[in-house]
Parts: sequence; C-alpha cells; structure tokens
Amino acid sequence: MKSDSLENDEMSSPNTFCLNQSGPTEFVFRGFTTSPKIQALLFCFFLLLYIMILCGNTAIIWAVYTHTSLHTPMYFFLSSLSFLEICYTTTVVPLMLSNIFGAQRPIPLAGCAAQMFLFCTLGGTDCFLLAVMAYDRYVAICHPLHYTLTMTQKRCIQLTVASLGLAFYLDLQLTALIFTLPFCGHRLEINHFLCDAPPVLRLACGNTRVHQAVLFVVGILVLTLPFVLISISYIFIANTILRIRSAEGRRRAFSTCSSHLSVVLLQYGCCTLVYMRPRSSTSEDEDRQLALVYTFVTPLLNPLIYALRNKDVKDALKKSMSCKAASETP
Repeated sequence: MKSDSLENDEMSSPNTFCLNQSGPTEFVFRGFTTSPKIQALLFCFFLLLYIMILCGNTAIIWAVYTHTSLHTPMYFFLSSLSFLEICYTTTVVPLMLSNIFGAQRPIPLAGCAAQMFLFCTLGGTDCFLLAVMAYDRYVAICHPLHYTLTMTQKRCIQLTVASLGLAFYLDLQLTALIFTLPFCGHRLEINHFLCDAPPVLRLACGNTRVHQAVLFVVGILVLTLPFVLISISYIFIANTILRIRSAEGRRRAFSTCSSHLSVVLLQYGCCTLVYMRPRSSTSEDEDRQLALVYTFVTPLLNPLIYALRNKDVKDALKKSMSCKAASETP
C-alpha cells in the first residue's frame, strides 16, 4: 500500500510529468501585432535598420582597413567592435524578419540553444571589448610615453581573443545549464523575438532557482565587472585631463573618450535593466522593448557616434567616398 501511495504521488507531481513526457521539439516567437499593415511597416522598418547597421559598421571596418593613419590600437578595437555588431545582429534579425508576419515559423530546440549561445557570447564579447577600449584610452592619456610599448599589436590581439574566449566559456556553461531543464509541451511560445535566457527560463516547468542564480552571476561577470573597470579607468582619465593646462589639450583628450563613453552608457544601461533586475520586478513586454534597443539602436548608433564625434574616422570616410566618386567619374 505504501509503494502504491508513493507511485500515485510521483504521478501527480508536475515536475515528474514534465520529465516523463518527450522534450520540446520546437519554439515559436510571439508576433508583435496581428495587423497586416502594421506588420508590413515593422518589417520595412526593421529591415531598414538592419541594412543601416550593416552599412555603417562595414564602413567603419573599411575605413580602418584602408587608411594607414587609423592603424592604431584604438581603431583596431573599434573595427573589432563593428565586426561584432554585424555578427551580433545577424544572429537575431534575419529570423526575426521571417517571423514578423505572424506565421510562427518554429525553431527547433537545438536552433534555439544555438541562437542563445551565439547571441550571449557576442554580446558578452562586446561588453568585455568595451572594457578593453577603456583600458586603451587609460594608457594613452595617463601613460602616453609607454603607450606604444604597452599596446602592441600582439597585446591588442591577445586582449581581443581573451574577450571572446571568456564570453565563450561563460555563455557555453549558461546555455548548457539552461537546456538541461525540463520543458512542458511540444511547441512552446516565447514572448520575445529571440531565444534569450530570461524568456526561455520562464517556459521551464522545473525549479529554476539555480539557473536564475547562475544567470545573475554571469550577468555580474559580463556586465558589472567590466563596467566597474571602465569606471575606474575613467576616474584616472578624468583626473589626468583636469591636470592638463591648456583648454585645447583638455578638449582633444576628452574627445577621444566621449564617443566610447556614450556607447558604454547606452549598452550597459539597457543590458543591466534586462539581466540584472529581480525577476519579480520585470515584465516580458518590457524585456522585449529593451532588447530592441540593444539589438538595433546600439549597433546602429555605434558607427554613427564614432563617425560623427571622431575627426579621424570622419576624415577617413570622406576620403574613401571622394576617392570612390573620383574613380567612377569618366
């Protein structure tokens, strides 16, 4: 009788039910709207933003590659950042555009895991690289005589690879942990436009306390720690700039940092609101709106901020366009 009672309790347990049934084979994304006219407008709008992101970041890479005056550590990191932005948005936008008309094309479990891993890895590398760029500005402004010895080409490549490697390791562990969870159902609807960690965790029918804790720790390592390092770098940078006697010297020193600082505030502000807030104070719609900002707005503003606020990049782009126009003139 006792064994029969235990068997009945196991059958009535929701977690046991989820484990016993076959795992989910696919996910679908919830559409933005059901109105065909608004769907068409959203498709054209997001497609235009995506094309602008590709063109803007490609222009930065091309300008840095073709102009020897930009073959410096700062612009090497800038071109690396632009390349990351292209890859970052490409992991999300094509699939998002294909689903925007509400057809609910499914993505298999493995595809969802792959998208989450690539999205989080590239985003994490982006955050680490912004910290590396802050360190580069710190050495350039606070220790200018040692700059060429410290920021060698080999060191720049090592820092970039280390940023990618650290993000790869952290997000591989996170993704693998999340997709060991049981999911109830055969076709699960995600209230998002991508397979991100928070909305996928909401679909799990098992206990997610450990997974939420791991997500929070990864968020601290990827967001909080680099932001603290960036803040420390800028404290030293501000102290050095304030000691420069000439107003022109202070203006030039600050201009090399203002673009980077603008990108940092935008990137870390949005990501912190999504990944570091308590789950009880978040809503799925708010997360999706904030995700649109760091998926579209930040990658679009990065090249615009650097092109408009950086004289060297602006001049290089002007020379590239003038040379191309001259070559096309008969």
